[in-house]
Amino acid sequence: MVAIIDYDAGNIRSVEKAIQFLGEDAVITRDRKQILGSTHVILPGVGAFGDAMEKLHQYGLADTIHQVAEQGIPFLGICLGQQIMFEKSEEAPGVEGLGLLKGEIVKIPKKDGLKIPHMGWNNLKIKAGARLFEGVPEDPYVYFVHSYYLKASEPDIVAATTEYSEVIHASVEKGNLFACQFHPEKSSTVGLQILKNFISL
Repeated sequence: MVAIIDYDAGNIRSVEKAIQFLGEDAVITRDRKQILGSTHVILPGVGAFGDAMEKLHQYGLADTIHQVAEQGIPFLGICLGQQIMFEKSEEAPGVEGLGLLKGEIVKIPKKDGLKIPHMGWNNLKIKAGARLFEGVPEDPYVYFVHSYYLKASEPDIVAATTEYSEVIHASVEKGNLFACQFHPEKSSTVGLQILKNFISL
């Protein structure tokens, strides 16, 4: 059973449908026992960093997510879900993220010819041996929607990068923790392969 954490952050149904398309059971939940009893946990989300952290604390989910990490359950953050796994964001000064991984979220700098938010398909540079990307073709295109991006403090956890005004840490993995700034559930066959790899862990 794949638990998809519900904290009012949007874009949850499309993740559920993608997991079900792959033949796996998925449940949208904020129930602690159900989350901790799942084989895999996904934290999707579209929205603002500060609002997301407020909701996670309101529903008691921040502590539950830390337990998921400690218990070694495979955990995947998507888009906003990736961002709040880290320590802080320029979007919400003074608000602490989950701090599961070290790094910060910063605003994409303006650059001639580039629109912000970054919306659309960009290709990835994948690190050799990245577990989420097994069987994915070289330089694949995936779908992004974001105005802020990750600067991870530990270069070795970065599994994939893309370029949009800056080099963006587009995916990370460390132990049982995985995350993507892009939306695998909206990234066609490449995204489905990434999700399949995750639920195969």
